[in-house]
Amino acid sequence: MYILRRWWDKHGVAVVLGGLTLSLAWFVRQTQGAALFEAYQLLTRPLQSEPTQEERLTNAKVLELQQRLIELESQNQKLKELLEYSKTKKQQGILAPIIGRSAGHWWQHVTLGRGSRDGIKVHSIVMAPGGLVGQIVNVTPNTSRVLLISDATSRVGAVISRSRSMGFIQGQGSHRAVLQFFDKVPDVRRGDAVSTSPVSKLFPAGLPLGRVESVNLDKSPAPEAVIELTAPLDALEWVIVYPQSRTVNLEQLE
Repeated sequence: MYILRRWWDKHGVAVVLGGLTLSLAWFVRQTQGAALFEAYQLLTRPLQSEPTQEERLTNAKVLELQQRLIELESQNQKLKELLEYSKTKKQQGILAPIIGRSAGHWWQHVTLGRGSRDGIKVHSIVMAPGGLVGQIVNVTPNTSRVLLISDATSRVGAVISRSRSMGFIQGQGSHRAVLQFFDKVPDVRRGDAVSTSPVSKLFPAGLPLGRVESVNLDKSPAPEAVIELTAPLDALEWVIVYPQSRTVNLEQLE
């Protein structure tokens, strides 16, 4: 017992300190240092000075400029894509930005920042990457209004490109439209491409509209198909406007 006591008097402090060190190391590892970091933050927080008003304003300005740069890069990319799309068309169109759109009529119409001074007229055709967007229904010297094909009042003569079964599409206020067929038993299947009809009175033939998503041949009074529109009508920022003419055909716009 005497020997044990002497050993403890000589080495006891080192044993206790070693045990505490090992326990602390185990605790830090288990908590991934979170508790230790929180304690450090608590102790040093009074020593950290709050940013001055001038520093806060400077930081806010830097963040604003960064956001502006990101937005400009995004806009430039969209414009570049549209210009590349325009170059593939044989007929020269008018590039027009969308400057107005009502949240309550998002799928009905948009306002363009080009008008009669730029050569835009009523009944002009509005296109975008993906296909037909709509038609100009009102023009001022500096603006014009587009009735979108997704509007519930919109009617567009349509044809199934594969089988030539015809009908007309009606907007549904979304990126889908309904194609009502003239035939009682149309040749249509899911995935078929849909374009403007050769007998359409509003648009030249062959403009891309969308693809068949589903078919209901039992629909009365005529079979129907749900069409997913290929032009991203809900996300457009720029469009291309072409003059309306019965002499305009697919070869000129492609």
